[in-house]
Amino acid sequence: MPRHLLPLVLVVLIAAAAPASAKASRPAPTTPPAGWDVSYPQCGAALPATSQFAVVGVDGGRVWSANACLSSELAWASRSSEGAPQYYVNTGNPGPRVSTKWPSGQQSPRVCAASYPANDSVDCAYDYGWNAAADSYSRAVTAASSAGVRAPAASAWWLDVETGNSWETLQYGATTAYQANDRASLDGQRAYLKAQGVSAVGVYSTSYQWGQIVGGAGFDAAPAWYAGVGSKSTAQSHCAVTSFTSGPVVLAQYAQSGYDADLKC
Repeated sequence: MPRHLLPLVLVVLIAAAAPASAKASRPAPTTPPAGWDVSYPQCGAALPATSQFAVVGVDGGRVWSANACLSSELAWASRSSEGAPQYYVNTGNPGPRVSTKWPSGQQSPRVCAASYPANDSVDCAYDYGWNAAADSYSRAVTAASSAGVRAPAASAWWLDVETGNSWETLQYGATTAYQANDRASLDGQRAYLKAQGVSAVGVYSTSYQWGQIVGGAGFDAAPAWYAGVGSKSTAQSHCAVTSFTSGPVVLAQYAQSGYDADLKC
């Protein structure tokens, strides 16, 4: 998940009472970011004033989990200049040995074998990703309706790919087979979202994390959202790199005022 920081305590500025010399020594106000991203860590917390756009996390930090404040955060995001939120979902591929959600015996969209080790396959991983996306998307549809925002299919979606989630490559070794399974799970998630009419599906990650999980292969030149909690200048530098998906870097994340800020590249 994007690494959200706890909101900072607001400091009351008594500008009128301060001497002129003190006023002159203060730094200029920080320029508001182009956008923010929020999710379950900000649940119940005061959110910053919206800017041009906002991205909201659907899940609770992992697949098959819920952001309890999704509806209220979507309502907040709808007050941005763009008026409608973007979405991001968690991803993963734990494999059949540890997952209680593994699609053993599932026949569609891919045929998944019924038992191990045959069900530790690209087709089963694809079905797992497809099912995980279906779970996230259904919750997004319900929350969007409750918040009175446009249908999620009309918005951009991002697959959050991080080493903090469960992947076969990280559990059992970065073999070609496990990398293929992990990639297939992402393919399944993207395919489900595309099947619902979502036209723009990108990836939130870093080159390092992407390489650890899928071995560095691209992702059909999909849009990239570069993760990070560094400075705005660092985020700007990420806009100039070749992305881990082999596609354009569209957003770059950085830390500001205790939140995750984002700029458009």
